[in-house]
Amino acid sequence: MRNLGILFLIAGCATAAVGLALLLAPKLPWLGHLPGDIHVRGRNTSFQFPVVTCVLVSIALTVLVNLLLRWFRR
Repeated sequence: MRNLGILFLIAGCATAAVGLALLLAPKLPWLGHLPGDIHVRGRNTSFQFPVVTCVLVSIALTVLVNLLLRWFRR
């Protein structure tokens, strides 16, 4: 039961972090508009794929998770 409680706490914290990120995202105007992000606009359609933003977010999350794992292993 203890492991299930810890799992629920981690899931709750992760959900809160995602919610906080969604609230703060409009305050970062450069998010999704970095050089290297793909924006294609046609007459009736548009396509947006933020390649560089995805890479930067991935690197930041990798560093954060590695730091947390090292901290909890002590």
